[in-house]
Amino acid sequence: KAKPTSTEIDKFISSFPEDVQEILNKIRATIRESAPEAEETINYGIPTFTLKGNLVHFSAFKTHIGFYPTPSGIEKFKAELSKYEGAKGSVKFPLDKPIPYALIGKIVKFRVKENLERAAAKGKKNKAIKS
Repeated sequence: KAKPTSTEIDKFISSFPEDVQEILNKIRATIRESAPEAEETINYGIPTFTLKGNLVHFSAFKTHIGFYPTPSGIEKFKAELSKYEGAKGSVKFPLDKPIPYALIGKIVKFRVKENLERAAAKGKKNKAIKS
């Protein structure tokens, strides 16, 4: 089965009110800028960026944007994210407050580095097993 293209994300974003679409498009652009090699898809029914595995997911809800950079992304930026509600692998950015796009970019760059390092380590381990 072919991977869904970014037209699925376009469709997803277009299902929200215009003001929210603007925010979602800006988050999408921020992620693309921070992870230019990442692929876009829909996972778990929401926009997802992948690069050697899932990088980040995002979505919109009635009162907030959900951003899902995995538990490691939340842990690494715990101090900066402390003013937002969140859980182990997610954070809620309220729609009535400015969205921290620069912070989203920093988290995405961290996740890219993490995924690439993990993939490289896996590659080395596999080479060791084969030799």
